[in-house]
Amino acid sequence: MINKKLEWKYLLPDLTDFLAVFDKPCLPLPKPLASLQPRLMNGLTQFCHSHFSSRFMLLTAKEENDYFNLIAQTVNHILPTPNKPIGSRYIVTSIGVSEQPAVTTEDNFAARDTCAWQCWVEHEQLFGALRCYRDFIDLQPGLVHRANGGVLIVGARALIYQPLLWLRLKQMILQQRFDWLPINKCCPLPVSVPSMPLNLRLIILGERESIADLNYLEPNLNSIAFYGEFESELSINGASAIAQWCAWVNMLAAHHSLPALEADAWPVLIKQAIRYSGDQKKLPLCPQWLTRRLKEAALYSSAQSLLTAQAVIDSEHTRVWRESYLSKRMQDDIVERQIMVETAGQIVGQVNAISVLDFPGHPLSFGEPSRISCVVHIGDGEINDVERKAELGGNLHAKGMMIMQAFLMSVLKLDQQLPFNASLVFEQSYGEVDGDSASLAELVALISALADKPVTQQIAVTGSVDQFGHVQPIGSINEKIEGFYTLCQARGLTGTQGVIFPIANVRHLCLHDDVIKAVREGQFSLWAVHTINEALEILTAMPFDSDKLPSIVKKIRERIANINLHERRKPWGLRWLNWFN
Repeated sequence: MINKKLEWKYLLPDLTDFLAVFDKPCLPLPKPLASLQPRLMNGLTQFCHSHFSSRFMLLTAKEENDYFNLIAQTVNHILPTPNKPIGSRYIVTSIGVSEQPAVTTEDNFAARDTCAWQCWVEHEQLFGALRCYRDFIDLQPGLVHRANGGVLIVGARALIYQPLLWLRLKQMILQQRFDWLPINKCCPLPVSVPSMPLNLRLIILGERESIADLNYLEPNLNSIAFYGEFESELSINGASAIAQWCAWVNMLAAHHSLPALEADAWPVLIKQAIRYSGDQKKLPLCPQWLTRRLKEAALYSSAQSLLTAQAVIDSEHTRVWRESYLSKRMQDDIVERQIMVETAGQIVGQVNAISVLDFPGHPLSFGEPSRISCVVHIGDGEINDVERKAELGGNLHAKGMMIMQAFLMSVLKLDQQLPFNASLVFEQSYGEVDGDSASLAELVALISALADKPVTQQIAVTGSVDQFGHVQPIGSINEKIEGFYTLCQARGLTGTQGVIFPIANVRHLCLHDDVIKAVREGQFSLWAVHTINEALEILTAMPFDSDKLPSIVKKIRERIANINLHERRKPWGLRWLNWFN
């Protein structure tokens, strides 16, 4: 067996070069977007310029209050304070309503804010309200009036689900006049109210899918709107980046009146953050996620002024334990052999794959081992994807199967169809299967069945393959490794168990402490591989293809030759009939 076992130090990010940063106090960032979001800051600066042509901006970010508040604060810093009142003053008399320019900021329809925002907005919140009872007329300003002369930020979903709201708002911004319109087009206003000047810029904030839906509603939006994006991650390219991220976290803590972190708490939080981002070279900037971590850790901190490392650890462990009921039930089913997954011995045509399960309404994704099996028999070269034929396999899974077949035909260099039929299936799978992350495991099962070579059941496999046999990276690598480790731990660690995964996923590793300890003590192993050849050599203790040594390819070719020889020995009439069929 080739030795490609990973050392334990690669299983988590190395933060030793940044310990000096943690020992120094990091002051909260005064202007966070200028430091962490240069592209977005450039876009907002241009958009807020008085001579900028577009009055609309699309901003990709999560529709959460933290994002709205952060963008609004930045816009307030960019825009100058008006030197005179902006807006109007409506005067209600017995003969009607008249409009005059605002004289002071206390006038009823004078602008109050340089920038106003609302995640979800209704008609009266946005455009104000007109109420008439007998001879009494009451006019109430809306967000467009409060932000007149400045910038209004609205959530994309509010405009998608209320198309009339969007059409009216767009028209008013373009014509630079506010018109009083009824909520229901069938019911006219009880009194006539004159229009008023409106000088407004609109930022539509939403996630990428929401922005796409809004573009579908308004096909010309991209041509008239400016674009910006809140970058969700910060690349770790040195101590300065870590210091910036720590200052960003301290700013969020100060904004929510939370205690700052002690020096030993930073590495713990950074490990959790890297696990969330899924990359050792990336740190998340999501204010919602970071604030939640800080608030939960504050509940476990005995000190009122600082958050300790133990508080951050305890809060995370408690959260995972609280959300792990479903994953524990699934693991129990495997341990109790209600779901059959072998972790010992060798079996032909069977391999342990690892899937990541996401249940609707459940916050935790977790890895679950699953059994892929393959059987072959004499045939015309058809490889049956049972999941696809049962309409349980998605398009990406089908693509992976076709790539796998192309690789096999290329390696065997056959001048005719493979004289075998094969059937591949996820055993005890009752839901839809999609994605190509199991294509490496499926290819191993198929090759094992064709070569009649057993595969060790002590090692699980994850990864996708291309047509040249290269193993490609996949997602959720930490959850997958931990899912198989938990099963092996429940049945007893033997020192020969482990997981094979793509070498490109090494940078995404940030495993739990118990897995790292097991790897460090030699009770569990991880192999990072470049190609299917390396994976098969680990799983079968035989090289995939070799000119001098016995190999799996030679065994498959010998089996094909025996089948062809058997076919040639048949009477010519039966051979002709078999060819015709």
